[in-house]
Amino acid sequence: MIEIIRNIVLVIYVLVCIVLIVLATIQAKDTSGASQTVTGAAANNFYENNKSRTKEGKLKRFTVISGVLFVVLAIALSILFVM
Repeated sequence: MIEIIRNIVLVIYVLVCIVLIVLATIQAKDTSGASQTVTGAAANNFYENNKSRTKEGKLKRFTVISGVLFVVLAIALSILFVM
């Protein structure tokens, strides 16, 4: 029984790894540069307030979710393989 659960979690882990690689690859680079550090960023504009509704915001959210799943499944697999 534990072998079946271990294999199912391992397959899900591999799928999450592939999804995480794809999501991290297609994300846009989000570096501001040194000039924005000196001048400061305008945090009250429309784009900053609605950033999570854009394509980039959704990609970032899915990347964070798959990263958390990656860590949780890695811990679960380590526990399952010790048993």
